Amino acid sequence: MTRYFRLLLFLCFSLNSAAAEIDLVKVDKSKRRMYLISGQQIIQEYRIALGKEPKGHKQQEGDQRTPEGRYYLEAISNDSGYYRSIHISYPNHQDKVHAQRLNINPGGDIKIHGLKNGDKQRPEYVQSFDWTNGCIALTNSEMDEFLSLVKEGTPIEIEW
Repeated sequence: MTRYFRLLLFLCFSLNSAAAEIDLVKVDKSKRRMYLISGQQIIQEYRIALGKEPKGHKQQEGDQRTPEGRYYLEAISNDSGYYRSIHISYPNHQDKVHAQRLNINPGGDIKIHGLKNGDKQRPEYVQSFDWTNGCIALTNSEMDEFLSLVKEGTPIEIEW
């Protein structure tokens, strides 16, 4: 009986996730969590890995930080050094102005992506620490699910 109840709960959640229009992706860097939100409801939650220096807003290229602020999800790529990805619109206008004032390169090419191509380690292990250069990482199966639920143009809010 318990097995059937669990199956019923899983099916209900899956149908709810598939039918929901995701209108916001919210990242809480301090908790290493990413939430897919429809209206006021959290539809899905993921454990994420971040840049090697996760605390604080990305300032410049190579600082290993994940940016903070409001951005948009842009182009999906199936052809990179990582399993599938979607580009984040960093740097935005504010980031560019700040970098210009400091005479530094703000960097770019920030994405949500799967694991490195060819990585043979267990996904659970890889996701247990921050390892990216500033991107947000999911497991490959989570990346597939994420891209099936989120559309290009969806806003993403990243905060500590």
